Amino acid sequence: MSALIKYSTHLEYFFLKKRLKTGLVLGLCRGLCVCIQIMTSLSKGIKSPSNLYNLSFAGGRGKDGAPIITFPEFAGFSDIPDEDFLNVVTYLTSIPSLEAASIGFIIIIDRRRDKWSAVKASLTRIAGAFPGNLQLVFVLRPSRFIQRTIADIGIKLYRDDFKMKVPIIMLNSVSDLHGYIDKSQLTRELGGTLEYGHSQWIHHRTAIENFAMTVKTTAQMLQTFGTDLAETELPNDVQCTEELLSAHTDHHSKLKDELKLAVKQGATLLTCIREPVTRSANSKLSSDELENVATVERLLAQLDETEKAFDQFWTKHHLKLEQCLQLRHFEHDFREVKLTLDNLMEVQAGFADIGDSVTRVEHLLREQKQLEEKGQEPLEKAQSLALHGEQLIQNNHYAVDSIRPKCVELRRICDDFTNETKKKYDILGKSLELHKQLDKASQWCEAGIYLLASQAVDKCQSQEGAETALVEIEKFLVTAKEHQLSNPKEILQKLEDVQEMFDKRQVSLKKLAAKQTRPVQPVAPHPESSPKRASPKITRPAGVGRHCNSPPFLSFSHIINELIETERVYVEELQSIIEGYASEMDNPNLVHLIPSALQNKKEILFGNLPEIYEFHNRIFLKEIENCIENPELLARCFLKRKEDLQIYEKYCQNKPRSEALWRQCGDSIFFQECQRKLDHKLSLDAYLLKPVQRITKYQLLLKEMLKCSKNSEGTAELEEALATMLDIIKSVNDSMHQIAITGYEGDVSELGKLLMQGSFNVWTDHKKGHNKVKDLARFKPMQRHLFLYTKMLLFCKKREENTDGHEKTASYSFKNSLKMSTVGITENVKGDNKKFEIWYNGREEVYIIQASSVELKNTWISEIRKVLTGQLEACRGRTERVRFGSVAFLL
Repeated sequence: MSALIKYSTHLEYFFLKKRLKTGLVLGLCRGLCVCIQIMTSLSKGIKSPSNLYNLSFAGGRGKDGAPIITFPEFAGFSDIPDEDFLNVVTYLTSIPSLEAASIGFIIIIDRRRDKWSAVKASLTRIAGAFPGNLQLVFVLRPSRFIQRTIADIGIKLYRDDFKMKVPIIMLNSVSDLHGYIDKSQLTRELGGTLEYGHSQWIHHRTAIENFAMTVKTTAQMLQTFGTDLAETELPNDVQCTEELLSAHTDHHSKLKDELKLAVKQGATLLTCIREPVTRSANSKLSSDELENVATVERLLAQLDETEKAFDQFWTKHHLKLEQCLQLRHFEHDFREVKLTLDNLMEVQAGFADIGDSVTRVEHLLREQKQLEEKGQEPLEKAQSLALHGEQLIQNNHYAVDSIRPKCVELRRICDDFTNETKKKYDILGKSLELHKQLDKASQWCEAGIYLLASQAVDKCQSQEGAETALVEIEKFLVTAKEHQLSNPKEILQKLEDVQEMFDKRQVSLKKLAAKQTRPVQPVAPHPESSPKRASPKITRPAGVGRHCNSPPFLSFSHIINELIETERVYVEELQSIIEGYASEMDNPNLVHLIPSALQNKKEILFGNLPEIYEFHNRIFLKEIENCIENPELLARCFLKRKEDLQIYEKYCQNKPRSEALWRQCGDSIFFQECQRKLDHKLSLDAYLLKPVQRITKYQLLLKEMLKCSKNSEGTAELEEALATMLDIIKSVNDSMHQIAITGYEGDVSELGKLLMQGSFNVWTDHKKGHNKVKDLARFKPMQRHLFLYTKMLLFCKKREENTDGHEKTASYSFKNSLKMSTVGITENVKGDNKKFEIWYNGREEVYIIQASSVELKNTWISEIRKVLTGQLEACRGRTERVRFGSVAFLL
């Protein structure tokens, strides 16, 4: 590889300056750009181009393959700034391969027509600023006798000052240089035969750098496009999916064109570098040309690898988009077909009449036939759509869990319609048969009446007349068998069966129509991944209350005793943890047993456990012990210490960090030794769950107390105390969720008090369009976790991740926020009593929110209404203060 910063003409200088502005490659610093600055500064005041600074790296090699750099004669060498010189040499030393550069560079300094001062300046600058591995320095000393003598003396005097770790060889002539370096590795200026074309070198270097920049830019474009594809959320309707697929395909085509152009550029550059060999079979590429070829080939290989990786990613993404479009078409067709089938089933369900005459039944049969014919087309569509869904599943569609239930639903509705049609035909057919038999029986009765009426009484007075009439009656009675009902009981039974069928259907529909909800209950904090554990081995005083799985408490006094005794045990457990573990971490005799990951992290492992212990030991335990004689004071005790009990919120917020540290260090010998000394059967992590369990225990005990004191004095205070504990538990739970919010750029503490949090289905219905795909209107709701503060409503997306094989931990990625001062609320949404609306800026943005139950919806609406009412009252208060202030000013 060769490089020569040589400017023989001003035109050549400006050409290189223009080309170098396109940027540098191959990890080089700003050396080449600084070359331009150097040339600019040197060209000022220089009358002849031949006086310009020349520094050559023509591609020659020493006998061991060391690259050669030549310093030609240049009168203004000492005027070049050190920084510029360093950058130029840095660029030239970065051109050879790492293998060649590791051998060390050979420098030839040509000062035959110069003075010793120039030789000294060159050696001094090279010794102090050469960035590469230096092997040899050859100096062609001044040819004039006086300067040569001075140079000989100077080199002896200043050799140590140059601080060069390689020998400096002074040469009298070019022929002496040939004894060290072969002529084939030297340019003509040094008596060699190495061919070097400066303009060609400039052309190749700038072309390689431009191509490398093209490769880098292309790779960045592919990476950016791939990132955009990976972050794109799939649309929920056909049109948006088609637009997204078209946009991505167009962008992919443009990038492929860019890749083709880049490959073509590299191939053309490779052809240009190999042109001498192509033109003449006797020609050989020099070392620098071979390295240029290797560089271009490496860039082409990198481009090829990038293209292959991108094509693999695009194939998967394009397949997913096509499958998404297939899914959206399938869902759209499913909704249309299901709507048609539901209408048919509704019409069919309305055919409950079995007819009261032959004519009516025949009319009903015709209507049933018409309905059957009308349903043939949607039934065929449904069967075809179900078959299409099965084909999608067989083709490994990613949304199998969404497609399969719809296929099952379509076939179920088709079967239901077909079966109901057959039953209708069967019922109406038997009804028609019954009515025909009734008509025949009626005709027979009329004929019998006519027969009896036609027999004259006077003619029957004689024996002959009576016998004739009797024969006529007997003949007529014989025909009675032809007009009898085949089995009236069977028809009645059939009617009962039909009625039972409709009754069952009605019950089934009522069950489906019934809105099944789960009761909303306060959720106490619970350990995320620790099993329930037995109490530690601690000696209890006599009279300790029952365990948690004991029978229900018998009286108020039993509950108080249970509370006091368990409180004493709780304080003893906290004391054992602090003295047996936390304090031991400061014991110099056990320092060597503490893992490095646990050093200086006692506060993370134990949180504010010492603060909890001090509160219970010094204050809370004594106060509830005083309630033995005055049980009515117990509720007041909880109400009085409402603020103090908030310390559990801080402990629970630190619990995930504590558990993560325990999972990392829990098996250490230090904890085993502490457990042995305490004679604990269980490890430390079981005891660190005690505060979480204790705050839940208070809630349960207060509930039991309230059951024992219904409609008695102090019930109201107990209810308030229970509500206080539930609020504390809720606050702890909410804070645990709040600390998992990510991506919110503001300070959550500035949003006011956290009032509510929970997961909902959310639809958007905005007036203004959005550019982002994920903000488009959706048929399928978004799953969002809402955080209601007094000043802001946050919309987050819940994400769950496994942590080292343990239970999933949730985090909440921030998506959007609404200022409560500018929102409005619509409490009821038509068609679903679990939905409500929150709108923003005069319904410019509308968020339709669906709760899991009506009770939860009402709770949120109540809290939001309180916030909005509070803001309105505050606004009115400010208005009144302004108004009264104005009046006072006027007076």
